[in-house]
Amino acid sequence: MNWLQEFAQKLQLIKFLSILYRAKLLRILLPFAIFALVYWEGQKEFKAIDWGTTLHYLHHMSPKTVLTMLGISFFAVSIMNTYDFLIRKQFHFSIGVWDTFRYGWIANTSNNLIGFAGLTGAGLRTILYRNRNIPMNSIAASVAFLSTITFTGLSVLAWLSIVGIFPIKPLLQEHPWLAYATWGVALYLPLFLLIQRTTLFSKWFNRNQGQLNWRITAASIGASFLEWFFAGLAFWLIGEMIVPGLSFTHAIGIYTIAAIAGIVSLAPGGIGGFDLTAILGLQLLGYPPEKCAVILVLFRLLYYIIPWLIGLMLAAFEFPIYRKRSDPSEGSTMERALNLWQIIWRWPGQFKLIGEVGAWSLGKLVFASGIILLLSAATPGMLYRIHFTEELLSLPIMRLSHQLSVIIGIMLIVLSRGISLRVKRAYYWALLLLCSGALFTLAKAFDYEEAIFLLLVALLLWVSRHRFYRVAIPLGKWSALGWGIITLLIVYGYSVIGSLIHPAFMKHLPPKANKEWLLEPSQHTIVAIFGLLVAWLMLSLLYVFRPKPLDMNGASRQDQEKLAAFLEKEQGNLLTHMLYTGDKSFFWAVDDRVLIPYAKIRNKLVVLGDPIGAKSLVSSAIQQFQQYADRFALEVVFYQAAPDYLPIYHENGFRFFKLGEEALVPLESFTLAGKSNGNLRTVKNRFEREGFRFKVTHPPHSEALMKRLANISSQWLGGKKEKGYSLGWFEESYLQQAPIALLIQPDDDIVAFASLAPGYDNATMSVDLMRYLKDTPNGTMDQLFICLLEWAKSEGYSRFNLGMAPLSSVGQTQKAIKEEKLARILFQYGGSWYGFVGLRRYKEKFSPAWEPRYLAYPSSTSLPLLLVELVRLIARHPSKSK
Repeated sequence: MNWLQEFAQKLQLIKFLSILYRAKLLRILLPFAIFALVYWEGQKEFKAIDWGTTLHYLHHMSPKTVLTMLGISFFAVSIMNTYDFLIRKQFHFSIGVWDTFRYGWIANTSNNLIGFAGLTGAGLRTILYRNRNIPMNSIAASVAFLSTITFTGLSVLAWLSIVGIFPIKPLLQEHPWLAYATWGVALYLPLFLLIQRTTLFSKWFNRNQGQLNWRITAASIGASFLEWFFAGLAFWLIGEMIVPGLSFTHAIGIYTIAAIAGIVSLAPGGIGGFDLTAILGLQLLGYPPEKCAVILVLFRLLYYIIPWLIGLMLAAFEFPIYRKRSDPSEGSTMERALNLWQIIWRWPGQFKLIGEVGAWSLGKLVFASGIILLLSAATPGMLYRIHFTEELLSLPIMRLSHQLSVIIGIMLIVLSRGISLRVKRAYYWALLLLCSGALFTLAKAFDYEEAIFLLLVALLLWVSRHRFYRVAIPLGKWSALGWGIITLLIVYGYSVIGSLIHPAFMKHLPPKANKEWLLEPSQHTIVAIFGLLVAWLMLSLLYVFRPKPLDMNGASRQDQEKLAAFLEKEQGNLLTHMLYTGDKSFFWAVDDRVLIPYAKIRNKLVVLGDPIGAKSLVSSAIQQFQQYADRFALEVVFYQAAPDYLPIYHENGFRFFKLGEEALVPLESFTLAGKSNGNLRTVKNRFEREGFRFKVTHPPHSEALMKRLANISSQWLGGKKEKGYSLGWFEESYLQQAPIALLIQPDDDIVAFASLAPGYDNATMSVDLMRYLKDTPNGTMDQLFICLLEWAKSEGYSRFNLGMAPLSSVGQTQKAIKEEKLARILFQYGGSWYGFVGLRRYKEKFSPAWEPRYLAYPSSTSLPLLLVELVRLIARHPSKSK
């Protein structure tokens, strides 16, 4: 990988990939930017809302009204399961009615809230159906089929609004751009009817079963229409309970345009675009802004959030603890079923990772618990409950409980990450904090709804306690900084909500109400700052006193002695000598019969070469190492894997990228005779004529020799830093492990040297560290290689390793993966940066046999980012165990 580091420096590849990474962030920030734009456009309506009055209305709703609204919303959400019954029949899925309903609820409620062009629902359906042993091709076809029909129902509503059945004219007059969006959605229906009659639709979306018959087409459009219509119906019924007299046709028209605005906004769940458009539409009908806000808050809460939380609870029990290893081809099958929009967003990640959704759901429930605690603390409690609490407890205890609720809320938000990744200590802390949070939310204002929810989540965690097995997760400085920013923004939001709502709410207090029960705006700011600092302090202490995650100090002297004894019984490989550098850690598998050397970079354990030991034990050793890495939420990567081991890696879920080819000279046939070797003979004759000598010294090497070689190495480096991992570096204890070849000029001064690396197979010798003075004559390295090859042949070795030619013979075939095709272009046209072709031609002079080398990596890993991490690993300043 030395070539890759040098190439990256010259091409500024790191900078370029950094730009790409920032571009990846843009797809996350884009919804927020659009939300800000929508807010800017609708800030007049937003600012007109008195949130204190809104909260006052919410507090004074009767339980009967709330339960009625909840029932209506649940019925509307259930209608979305028509999709799942449709694809169950269309693709002949062998699952029961209740399972179909349950799977649909989980997928639809998550897709409702998170969205991302239907990818969330697609991913969840994929793993749910996969766990029922439904073939991946059928699942992919059903997901692709479903992705084409979901907007047809909204398109029908758009047509009904355009023709005037559902009035939308006032909204379009206020924001004319909505007319274009409405027409765009309306035209989707005829476009769908045209496309579904084509062979393209039949091939990609209907599993080559021919065109859809009109009965299925009508059922598909009908299922979509029912979804959007009943959602609009729920919007109207909730609104009608808040503002009696709200017209059904006006409400459906407002909902239709708001839904279209939400889709155009690209934001998850249409947040921002939907809400502000709906508020504007209701205000244009003459309703007070505060009651319009109440309608939106209730609709979001009852139709989106509460069903989603129920879906998370269901999902927590739907997924096995240890998911089955999937065939890598399943991922590509799924990718082909997605449309371009879904592939761009790629959320919630690779489909093979959604097997973690059981723990992922628990993590999101813990995150939601933290948010609920903060929202509960930021908004005033109901006065009669506060009065009841004050009779049981004192006001200082209530204030202390309020402060502790904020601290616990922040900690739960951060710990949710550990819950999603199944960390055992996160489970224990989350369980304790949830129970404590339930107690304190009762003590601050008798908010029993929040307490019940927290205790339910705690119960789900306890029931799922067997899922949490990991010791720790990787936490770098950027990850810690990210979570610090997230908590800072969330606490800032808490402070803003508390500071804005409380003064407005106090205007609605009864004359005899005790205002001491409510915090002043300045007190909210103090609570927020103090809570954040205490939460950060406690989380920092948890991190400092965490169990030691991994011993990454490299191989100690005892480890190297154990390695030497091991190599007396087992054969090594071409990279085994690199293990004496001391910067790799050792994992002994299968009762110390297989050695796996590795180094850590970010969340990867990168293995150098293939495991060392009996080949029949390697697969078991890899599985043990994968389990070991999984305990720390790390992934395993094999660097410079040999072709003989590829079937073993494939069986264990790895994909491959060809790094290049290794030049192995067969010494038995090596000769300088013949016309093709004339240039090499000329070089050798010239150096011998000028009095240059070749010599190989064996360890232990003298102090004087090491000092001279250190001077040569220092001049050769010219102030540059040494590289490591797969490359040897100048370190005396390492160089004392093997012979060193010297090229000596007539005055007995050394002008070049090369350390040698045995192959530990009694057949192979490799060149390792090569250094020479800058003023040496032309052909110095040619002479050194010629002498090395002749010496190795005389010593009885059968082959000599000249090292790898990066990107050689990569991406030559038409069906090669796109990354290898790009590598091929770099190989052909990257001469001005690195000289890939030139290096290959130089090594060709010695008539080597070429053997490919591969990168074996998990299918869920981003290959471009992995290559950047490998560059960083090799460029990292070498260090070794003390």
